[in-house]
Amino acid sequence: MREDIKINDRAAAIQEELIKKLETIYDPEVELDVYNLGLIYEINLDEAGHCKLVMTFTDTACGCTETVPVEIVESLKKIEGIKTVSVEVTWSPAWKITRISRFGRIALGISPR
Repeated sequence: MREDIKINDRAAAIQEELIKKLETIYDPEVELDVYNLGLIYEINLDEAGHCKLVMTFTDTACGCTETVPVEIVESLKKIEGIKTVSVEVTWSPAWKITRISRFGRIALGISPR
């Protein structure tokens, strides 16, 4: 899991599955997945199987603010142990280009440093 994502112990136990699912959900304007783009800030999984994800977008005018959270909910509910999912969108702290992963930078043609 990325060091810049706050994750509790229950979610950390299934982090590989979480990452796989998040890497399939793309920001259509940037054409990079939400995980490598750095849009995910926090993932928490409770005892009842509820997963709460805190995320942002690259810009407040992003056209996918309605669709991407729905895609995340549907995708994460397919993971064993997750019964329900909620997505909280936050604008603080604001997303910065420095949140893009090394892989994401290479994919976008940006210097990986």
